[in-house]
Amino acid sequence: MEALKSQFFSTSINTKSSRKPSNSKNPSSPFIVICSSISPDPWSLSDGNSKKLNKPKPKSKNAKNPLPDDNARRIIKAKAQYLSVLRRNQGSQAQTPRWIKRSPEQMVQYLEDDRNGHLYGKHVVAAIKKVRSLSGKAEGAYDMRQVMGSFVAKLTFREMCTVLKEQKGWRQVRDFFDWMKLQLSYRPSVIVYTIVIRAYGQVGKVKLAEQTFLEMLEVGCEPDEVACGTMLCTYARWGRNKAMVSFYSAVEERGVNLTTTVFNFMLSSLQKKSLHQDVLYMWRQMTDKKVAPNHFTYTIVIGSLVKSGEASEAFKTFTKMKNLGLVPEEATYSLLISLNSKSGNREDAFWLYEDMRSLGIIPSNYTCASLLTLYYKDGDYSKALSLFSEMETYGIAADEVIYGLLIRIYGKLGLYEDAERTFREIENLGLLKDDKTYTTMAQVHLNSRHIDKALITIEQMKSRNILLSRFAHIILLRCYSVKGDVAAAEVTFQALSRTGLPDCSSCNDMLNLYVKFCLTEKAKNFVLHIRKAQVEFDEELVKSVIKLYSKEGMRREAEQLVEELKAVKRLEDSVFFQSLVLAIQGKGNSGSLDQHGASELALILCLSERDGKGTEERLKGLLVAPNGLSVASQLISKLAREGELLKAEYLYEMLIKLGSRPDAATCASLITSYATQQNLEQAKKLFMAVVHSSSNRKLLWSSMFEACNKLGKEEEAYMLYKEEVEKGNELGPVAISMLVNALTKCGRHREAEDIVYDSFRLKAELDTVTYNTFIKAMLQAGKLHLAVKIYERMLSFEVAPSIQTYNTMISVYGRCRNLDKALEMFTTARSTGMQMDEKAYSNLICYYGKAGKYHEAAHLFDEMQKEGIKPGKVSYNIMINLYSTSGLYLEAAELFQRMQEVGYAPDLSTYLSLIRAYSQGLQYREAENCIHLMQEKGISPTCAHFNYLLLALSKAGSLTEAERIYRKITTTGLVPDLACNQTMLRGYMDHGNVEEGISFFEQIRGSVESDRFIMSAAVHLYKSAKMEPEAEAILTRMRDVGIPFLEKLKVGLRKTGI
Repeated sequence: MEALKSQFFSTSINTKSSRKPSNSKNPSSPFIVICSSISPDPWSLSDGNSKKLNKPKPKSKNAKNPLPDDNARRIIKAKAQYLSVLRRNQGSQAQTPRWIKRSPEQMVQYLEDDRNGHLYGKHVVAAIKKVRSLSGKAEGAYDMRQVMGSFVAKLTFREMCTVLKEQKGWRQVRDFFDWMKLQLSYRPSVIVYTIVIRAYGQVGKVKLAEQTFLEMLEVGCEPDEVACGTMLCTYARWGRNKAMVSFYSAVEERGVNLTTTVFNFMLSSLQKKSLHQDVLYMWRQMTDKKVAPNHFTYTIVIGSLVKSGEASEAFKTFTKMKNLGLVPEEATYSLLISLNSKSGNREDAFWLYEDMRSLGIIPSNYTCASLLTLYYKDGDYSKALSLFSEMETYGIAADEVIYGLLIRIYGKLGLYEDAERTFREIENLGLLKDDKTYTTMAQVHLNSRHIDKALITIEQMKSRNILLSRFAHIILLRCYSVKGDVAAAEVTFQALSRTGLPDCSSCNDMLNLYVKFCLTEKAKNFVLHIRKAQVEFDEELVKSVIKLYSKEGMRREAEQLVEELKAVKRLEDSVFFQSLVLAIQGKGNSGSLDQHGASELALILCLSERDGKGTEERLKGLLVAPNGLSVASQLISKLAREGELLKAEYLYEMLIKLGSRPDAATCASLITSYATQQNLEQAKKLFMAVVHSSSNRKLLWSSMFEACNKLGKEEEAYMLYKEEVEKGNELGPVAISMLVNALTKCGRHREAEDIVYDSFRLKAELDTVTYNTFIKAMLQAGKLHLAVKIYERMLSFEVAPSIQTYNTMISVYGRCRNLDKALEMFTTARSTGMQMDEKAYSNLICYYGKAGKYHEAAHLFDEMQKEGIKPGKVSYNIMINLYSTSGLYLEAAELFQRMQEVGYAPDLSTYLSLIRAYSQGLQYREAENCIHLMQEKGISPTCAHFNYLLLALSKAGSLTEAERIYRKITTTGLVPDLACNQTMLRGYMDHGNVEEGISFFEQIRGSVESDRFIMSAAVHLYKSAKMEPEAEAILTRMRDVGIPFLEKLKVGLRKTGI
């Protein structure tokens, strides 16, 4: 290359001759497309004869310098321009025209000329074929002089150039060119050297191309822009970028003007090697020389600008491209969208996407992945799912990255089943190869608390020989931490440490795991290890370590840790850490204490618990802060919640001693803690000490009632209430609600009713929750009219009802058998714009069913689903039971199937209703199959499930089948209950099977002697069999135990089919 460059500079001839031919008009006739590689063309080359030099030249706006080689270069340049139009937008791969357009008439004439030798002459065609036939021979197997002996002195220079140009093999080009130089008509020309250089360049013979170029310089031929451009394209094609740049500098020094195509070759070659700065240098050279860029140029340059991080310049270039009327490719849009996505410029990214779609450009999966990432970061999951649907519409194949993003989005939305389904779909499509997809799915399982599934996913990843990334180790450690597998967590942490310094989150998980299982020594050693390893602590890890040190009384270690962490930059703005410094060292800004770090500061104060004086001093220092009392109060509450009642009492007494009184919330926490430890007396003592001086008495009353309820002392809570009410004090709606609810649950409905009347009498300010509690309490007490009055009072005082209010009132009116008012409550709730829930619908459906209006119930059930409310298992059970009572077994079976399709497993109640439906519909086999299905599903049937079938068979007179089902009860491990025995005995008696009835009674007599019906039926059966002594004995027994006799029972009531 250096020899070529030096030789290039040594020549002094400098010509810038170039002429543009006039644009030929395209034929207006229709054309066909013919595929060709290197084809003869209609452009004529000069043969060098002087007699043809006087032919007219094409018109030109500006005068040009004389052209060398007898105007032959003009023709070559015109052809190049023509071909450039043909291969436009084919990119750097375009070497020769891929497609040549001709009309049918032109194509016929072209083929005839080629066959007849009119295109170049028959002798030229023969020479071309002769030389081409040598391609099948090995190197040195022929002598070109001998081969071309018959053509000596027959070919002109122009014709020899034609033969040379039409060769496909570089060896034939080389050998023919050597023969050509021996002919008398040959004279050195830049044209022939350009043809040879181009042939060498196409097959990668760069050395031969350089040698040919040097030879051209040595024989005195001045390289023009085509020759230089051909050499540069050769370097670019084969990635010789250093040689290309060096040669370009030589071309630039000689003032040779290059075309857009040559610059495109160079730009493309440099970009392939990621030499983006060199690309931008060439781009600036183009603009400085005013070389007009085309579509391909802009695509290359924008890509390099993006990858160089010059975002603003990339957008300016993109704007220029659009202003020139050039339509950017999808890849260009994709790069810019990705750039905006990474930098967080969501508006620009969305604008680019909309602009691309307006041009009808279908986005690639890479573009969609960039947009999905942006939607995921912004939390705009609805648009992300909409984009995924759009991809399916346009047939854009999703790759593993997009499926991985979709799994993350489903995980964020809590759609864990959809995430799992998508993961299985990736696996079925054979796209599951990246560790990121596995770890994403594992993380979704972890967030949904399906730890075993997460571990299975990681194991599946290992089994496929996919190396675990650092993030995968972090997820795996979190799984073992949640599961409580200390040994596996330790192994995983060691593996994570081998990938680099462990992160704070993993260290925190490991430390909390040790603390959880009381592995104190391991926890201490672990903290020492991460401190030595210089893990940079974050706020959460500091909290965990301080908790450990506080629990173990390691004051000195805590002080040392705080001193070490003062240099950590990420903790400089941490309010908690600054509060920690103040609490331990007594240094820092007292104003920095806030609620955020209060509970952790409490643990520091507990370190000096055994030293009363030290604790008092620390507490005094804490109270100096503006919100120090609030911090100390939260400390007491935290200790009380965690069961550290002695420490909480100690700090509470210390605050009282220092003249500070904790707030009501702190006292309420202590009262609750006393109740937890079954110490109601201490709770009452504290309550009585603070309730009258507290500014938040209602909170204290609520906590006291809660303590009484927890210990089952509802009566004592009621007595406290009565004492306070007699004084004329108001307890607040929360406390009243709690007390009424507790009294209702333990069956003290009278006391609950008294509280309702007291609240009305004292004109207490009640909220919606309290009214709801009153109405529900009266509903459970059966005081339905009082419940209605409470609701009416609620409306009169303009207290807004809630959906719970309307649900309860539907039940009230339903119990009153006032279905119209129940429907009115439902309609009122909907008319207020309130969001109806499943309970409201199922409540009304249930009362429709009890009223026998199954059509209205079914309509309401369908309407609920149309409103977007997904029925739950309870709603399905209610509807199936409604169909069963009406004998609509087909509808019940259909709903039973639909229930399973949506993912609800039938329970005992579901099967009971379905068996009842089949039994009442006389579908005995299906009813029995339901029992078998229960057993297959692992659900044990009860006697009630058998009894519906027994009852139907008995009524139908199929007593033999009934007896078989009865025996089946015992084979399932059940003992027939009273209802089954009554059903069987009634069947025998109604159908007149006296002997079987007596036999059955004597079989069950020992377990049912106290039942009125069975004893009375036995008497009637004995009398029908003329067994008076036995009948009289049973009657005597009934009189002795006080069981009334049923005289109206008749034997054989259904014997006649009635």
